Amino acid sequence: MNEYFVQGMALLGAGIAMIAGLGPGIGQGIAASKGAEGVSRNPDAAGKIRSIMVLGIAMAETTGIYALVIALILIFMKG
Repeated sequence: MNEYFVQGMALLGAGIAMIAGLGPGIGQGIAASKGAEGVSRNPDAAGKIRSIMVLGIAMAETTGIYALVIALILIFMKG
């Protein structure tokens, strides 16, 4: 196979992998808005709401980090 074709397909795959970064961004925005809404309804539970929200955001962020790692592997690996 042509070397440029393989490199082009790897870069295309890296771009497609980075689409997975949209999901965590949207999810974190929704989580932050719901956390703020929860604190406004019950200010006494702010600490508990914040800790649960941060844990949820950290879990959502792992998807974006995995996509970034895969994209970097596809870009920089020479096969």
